[in-house]
Amino acid sequence: MSDSPRRTPLDAVHRALGATMTDFAGWEMPLRYGSERDEHNAVRTRAGLFDLSHMGEITVTGPQAGELLDHALVGHLSAVPAGRARYTMICGEDGGILDDLIVYRLETERYLVVANAANAQVVLDALTERSGGFDAAVRDDRDAYALLAVQGPASPGVLAEVTDADLDGLKYYAGLPGTVAGVPALIARTGYTGEDGFELFVSPGDAETLWRALTEAGTEAGLVPCGLSCRDTLRLEAGMPLYGHELTRGTTPFDAGLGRVVKFDKPGDFVGRKALEDAARRAAENPPRTLVGLVARGRRVPRAGYAVVADGAVIGEVTSGAPSPTLGKPIAMAYVDAAHAAPGGEGVSVDIRGTHEPCEVVALPFYRRGR
Repeated sequence: MSDSPRRTPLDAVHRALGATMTDFAGWEMPLRYGSERDEHNAVRTRAGLFDLSHMGEITVTGPQAGELLDHALVGHLSAVPAGRARYTMICGEDGGILDDLIVYRLETERYLVVANAANAQVVLDALTERSGGFDAAVRDDRDAYALLAVQGPASPGVLAEVTDADLDGLKYYAGLPGTVAGVPALIARTGYTGEDGFELFVSPGDAETLWRALTEAGTEAGLVPCGLSCRDTLRLEAGMPLYGHELTRGTTPFDAGLGRVVKFDKPGDFVGRKALEDAARRAAENPPRTLVGLVARGRRVPRAGYAVVADGAVIGEVTSGAPSPTLGKPIAMAYVDAAHAAPGGEGVSVDIRGTHEPCEVVALPFYRRGR
């Protein structure tokens, strides 16, 4: 078996556009096409086009598909109406996060689970193992889909140029089957940028047709191709967690401030329930470190792994950091001791190579789009 990175169906398109490629989670992916700042700003003000075909799709079908997902995941997926989606997580028995997911209920007995590329096999294996005793089937569909995303305030207009689907009626976190640029697609109003936008699941053989049609349709609106680099700064500004940074095997949803995704009131037991009940109690009574936003007062960038300090003591650690094109300042997310988590707190710094750089503690997200 080859250890070389996999390539998406759009690999030749990215190279023809002069993309800087990088190895990401076992895939060769476009990092940027030109200026990552320009790509970021295009998504905030106009529209950007992303190739997300590295994401991992898993289909769960059968009369008890919903019950299986209720047992395997922390959410109440059997209560999701057909045509809608939920953000959720899959945890271990100890409550640690194996991955964060989006689950689409496509039909009464058919769900599409979308996992992060680096964790897709882990999620597939866990769902398969947890499916015992349920009248449901778990299928690896990673090779069945390419995934494109058009994101930004101009994205509804761009997509409307190439589909007659009812985009106005498509709510956030909803999906419907349709035809885009003449090819069958699942059209989902989801994204990872903090902007309005759509994710389009298509057959790999149709990916290039769709990419070129969207590029042409978006010319007047100023749509540009976008890589993983600006996707990271966009999600950071929007306060969205990234697995391996804010979310890890050693954190629970409650540690990450995302306890709302855990549904204790759903019927039946679910994997990790007892540990998560304990984590919920700890978070309410004596919270461990809390996830906060940091805005640097200077120009040096707090990076993942850097220590957060106050009064000469380490009080936390940066999980993600980057210059913010929208704010014009370096920003970061960090886990800090609860005593220092209040927005506006003074005396907090990040140790950047031996120098303590002052930061302001702020509430997440850093950026919220206008409605």
